[in-house]
Amino acid sequence: MNAQTSSNRDLLGSWRTAALLYGLPSAAIVASSISISVGGAAPAPLPDAFRAAVWAIACAVMGGACLVNAARCGRVHCYFTGPFLLAVGVAAILLGAGLLPSGQESWSVLGLVLLVGAIVLMTVPEWMLGRYRHRPG
Repeated sequence: MNAQTSSNRDLLGSWRTAALLYGLPSAAIVASSISISVGGAAPAPLPDAFRAAVWAIACAVMGGACLVNAARCGRVHCYFTGPFLLAVGVAAILLGAGLLPSGQESWSVLGLVLLVGAIVLMTVPEWMLGRYRHRPG
């Protein structure tokens, strides 16, 4: 597979596909992290179980898309971000289930890990190894 073929098969090559597979789940994570006010009461975060479900589904969609993309076109960062995003989804489930220390700061830490980890894993591997992993033949 050459670079042009890889590029043509890259899910990130279409802004619509990228927005659907990565933008929408990212927006869901951000939206579920915003404190809400009901009936004039002080703003309160969403319940952990709800937030965990949103984060787990969003991370599964993004991580699954990365793994598919790695197989489709050999996009280098997808080999790293796919498993990472799935692991963050599992951590969100554990946090929501109370199996990890819970609280607003726990969600903030997980969000920071998600943000920084995704940025690092999307940039450093491709900076070091190139954009696509080329397969012979």
